[in-house]
Amino acid sequence: MLALLSPGQGAQTPGFLEPWLEHADIRARLRWYSAVVGRDLIALGTTGSAEEIRDTATCQPLLVATALAVGHQIVDGSPSAIGLLAGHSVGELAVAALSGALTDEAALTLVRERGEAMAEASAVEPTGMSAVLGGDPDVVIAAIESAGLFVANRNGAGQIVAAGELTRLAALPAALDGVARVMPLQVAGAFHTSFMSSARKRLADIAAAAPVIDPRTRVVSNADGAIVSDGRDLLRRLVEQVAAPVRWDACLDTLAARDIQAVVELPPAGTLSALIKRALPGVETLKLRGPQDLDAARALLELHGSGTTAHAPSWRVVVAPSAGTLTLAAVVLDSVSPGVCIARLESRSGVIDVVSPHGGVLVEWLASDGDPVKPGQPLARMHPGGAEL
Repeated sequence: MLALLSPGQGAQTPGFLEPWLEHADIRARLRWYSAVVGRDLIALGTTGSAEEIRDTATCQPLLVATALAVGHQIVDGSPSAIGLLAGHSVGELAVAALSGALTDEAALTLVRERGEAMAEASAVEPTGMSAVLGGDPDVVIAAIESAGLFVANRNGAGQIVAAGELTRLAALPAALDGVARVMPLQVAGAFHTSFMSSARKRLADIAAAAPVIDPRTRVVSNADGAIVSDGRDLLRRLVEQVAAPVRWDACLDTLAARDIQAVVELPPAGTLSALIKRALPGVETLKLRGPQDLDAARALLELHGSGTTAHAPSWRVVVAPSAGTLTLAAVVLDSVSPGVCIARLESRSGVIDVVSPHGGVLVEWLASDGDPVKPGQPLARMHPGGAEL
């Protein structure tokens, strides 16, 4: 069985997107995703400075958009062959979309709001995160909590992440002297702790009407390592995760229990593969660094693919990529091919095409011509039939 993994914040490096732009479909998707999130993701991933792409509101959409653009090159060809999908922190939004539970546009809308909300929460008071490497986990956790800090991530393979006020983090190395090594992380806040409560509430308000269906591929949850098959439960977990610890150690346990033989890590790849090698040394890993690695990923999928699916959705929805006034396109819509413009949104900032990411039969319009719509609002319901999917 093969698992497809999506990394989280901190995996990015300046210029990491450059090699992927040689792939025409990936470049086209990134242009579209840039329109959805309102940021030039191509520029950020190629010429953006380390400081620019470290910014939470920028980094999170960039990571999810990249994982989606590359992930579709693997998943779309044979979604049933992927055994498990797992994402670390914000990477969970990417795998939720790749599983079919969310549309790409819904995932990108949520990550845009998530990043902005977490950046705002981080600005309230000086907080941060530090990785604690090595040591007995029980001793490390006790020291973190005694220092008035939170255990934000349990990553397994001898890595635990502490989070909280910067002054308390500064004292942590002395508290763990001779026990474990402490390394400050280049993030702007105490993510996955109660410091993010306001961000969780904002995301919950937005996600309440997010279009979601049951995933087609098994998704492993950061909350507890459980395999989630209910779309609404998956969305609830994505919201709660903003202010709750990441249990990547539990995800690793699930991969081991499911006898995962190989993992493919989406870009910017490296962080999760390193954890897999330490925690699950017998598992083959492939880090996707550029288009030249896609054939190797497909070969691994053919070798280790499960050939089963958890769920097959009977319909999909197309959602609004931004706010604006809706104009329905004057085209025949009974059988829609992927990438066809089915409507347009007009706002003060210009006109944006609403493109169907999936083929099928347009069953029902969920909004009318001339309606004002909001980002992420469902516009049309489609049945996956009658067109090449």
